[in-house]
Amino acid sequence: MFKKILVATDGSPLSIAAASAAIEFAAASGASLVGLSLAQFYPFLLMPEAGAMVDMSEYEEAQDKMAKQAVKKLEEQAKTAGVNCVVFTKRAVHPYEEIISTAHDSACDLIWMASHGRRGLDKLLLGSETQRVLAHSAIPVMVYRQPPV
Repeated sequence: MFKKILVATDGSPLSIAAASAAIEFAAASGASLVGLSLAQFYPFLLMPEAGAMVDMSEYEEAQDKMAKQAVKKLEEQAKTAGVNCVVFTKRAVHPYEEIISTAHDSACDLIWMASHGRRGLDKLLLGSETQRVLAHSAIPVMVYRQPPV
C-alpha cells in the first residue's frame, strides 16, 4: 500500500475536503503525509509590457500567507488524527511542476489532490492543474471529487 502521500492543497473548501479524505486514508493505511501549498505566480504579472502596475511585494506576501494558512490547517488536522505530516510552502509559476517535483524529492508514492471539475470556458481559460499532474506524473495520482449533494 502507499506509505507517503503528497497532499496538494490551496485552502479552498474542495481542497480542504480532499485533505480530510487523504488524512482519513492515511490514518487507515498507516501512511504519512507531505502537505504542499503553492504561492502561484502568473507570468503575465511579471511582464512589464502587460501595461499594468502591480506591487509584486504585496502580491507575493498575500500569496505566501494563503499558502501558509492552507498547509497549517492540513498539519493541524493530521496531528489531531494521529497522522505524521510535514508541510511545505513554495512559489511556482506552474504548480503542476512543483507538485510533481516535491512528490519526487520527498519520496512520495502517491499524489492526492482535488479536482474542481471546471467545464467549458472556465476549463479552457483556467486549465486544470490536476489534469497537468495526471499527464506528467510518473507517480500515481488520486483525484478527489466532491460527492454530489
